[in-house]
Amino acid sequence: MGFLDFFAKRDGQQPPAAVQPFNAPLDLELCANMRVEVTAPDGRILFVAKLMYPRGSTAELHQYSESDLATAPEEPIAVRIRGYNDHEKKAVYLEGLISSQPKHIWRVEDLKVARTGNDRAFFRLETNIDATVNKLSGRNSGEKPCKLLNISIGGARLSSAYEYWEGDKLLLTVKLMEDREPSIMYCQILRVISQENSKYEYGCQFLELNEMDQEKITQNIFAVQRKQRGRVS
Repeated sequence: MGFLDFFAKRDGQQPPAAVQPFNAPLDLELCANMRVEVTAPDGRILFVAKLMYPRGSTAELHQYSESDLATAPEEPIAVRIRGYNDHEKKAVYLEGLISSQPKHIWRVEDLKVARTGNDRAFFRLETNIDATVNKLSGRNSGEKPCKLLNISIGGARLSSAYEYWEGDKLLLTVKLMEDREPSIMYCQILRVISQENSKYEYGCQFLELNEMDQEKITQNIFAVQRKQRGRVS
């Protein structure tokens, strides 16, 4: 998922509220216990963690997913940190320098809030994988083929020759890795995008995911990302 752009004032109107900076370091403390995704400057997701004990420009990241880093870096590295702040009801984009500590803890220094926005701020992995969706009732119900175009912990983008409608709920089944069991996710269509050649694209949000489901999706996203990187290198 890319960063949102700032909008300039026009015709004397205030810029939209889609992106707003936090005002002071005190607001950063409201990000305590926020689930975040830590990414490299090139957009590669490194690990998933919980942001703990933000004070001034420092905090801790308690890692709870596997890491894309082969070894712990000897020097602090620059990262981008993004998550969703329930108190502010906004996505939060932060930047800082992290260094490895024992027990899967990372110290963050020079931590600052770069921006906030109304999106959910989840890392999206681009894919092009065969999948199926199952609409349980109504028009075009039953299991139908589709393509998984991208996926995040919060949702997915699908392409299908079958027409669905905003608000429809589907069971998405996809095998992200050949050597792993298929993932089955309950989702709802938030956006319908008509495409050429009788194809439709759908932006879907996952529903009713528990912590175990989220962790499974996260680990599969890591595995696919590493496979894609290995194919490129």
